[in-house]
Amino acid sequence: ESTGVPSLSKTVINSVGASVPSYEEQQKIGAFFKHLDNTIALYQRKLDLLKEQKKGFLQKMFPKNGAKVPELRFKGFTDDWEERKLGEISKISTGKLDANAMVENGEYDFYTSGIKKYKIDVAAFEGPAITIAGNGATVGYMHLADNKFNAYQRTYVLQEFLVDRSFIFSEIGNKLPKKIKQEARTGNIPYIVMDMLTELKLSIPQNNSEQQKIGSFFKHLDDTIALHQHKLDLLKEQKKGFLQKMFV
Repeated sequence: ESTGVPSLSKTVINSVGASVPSYEEQQKIGAFFKHLDNTIALYQRKLDLLKEQKKGFLQKMFPKNGAKVPELRFKGFTDDWEERKLGEISKISTGKLDANAMVENGEYDFYTSGIKKYKIDVAAFEGPAITIAGNGATVGYMHLADNKFNAYQRTYVLQEFLVDRSFIFSEIGNKLPKKIKQEARTGNIPYIVMDMLTELKLSIPQNNSEQQKIGSFFKHLDDTIALHQHKLDLLKEQKKGFLQKMFV
């Protein structure tokens, strides 16, 4: 009597064919993939370490709640920082297009709520700008946008900065995720509304040179992180390709 539970008999298992290379070839293939896995693990560790370092620097190089100066500072700067709302130091608007407005070989960059940049034939904005994903899984994700570009209707576009753009990019990256988390905790779907940005309080050094130094420091760190991420993605793709080609 059948119980309806599928089972594998010894006959069925024995009838399944598997291609097995010679012992020497098995060893070579095994060693090859072990080396590849070790390299992937190494890049993953480097990437995790860089992200941890960035987190540490963000905590130390920006004033903590209520403080007038950060814990860690470049030499020669002693002035108190000031608190300003993002809406006071940049012009904030949104894109007007649907996400599917992209064109494969378009002339301009097209920013949506994802991490990837797309292309489009019509530009509506011109950099230097910052774009911020307003919804989706990567809500709050930012790009430094230069030249002419366009944006999805739920992507915020910041322009006309009164302070150093790279500095602002880092400070928004420091403060905005906390704001989004607060909203998510109150049971709201985490998406950004205009007020969250215009009213976002930022700590800013009064000295332009200090802004630029901090901005450049974090830009270099972000570029290094992006480079390691790219190498890691490339290695994972290579492994996938080798798995497909080296096994029958």
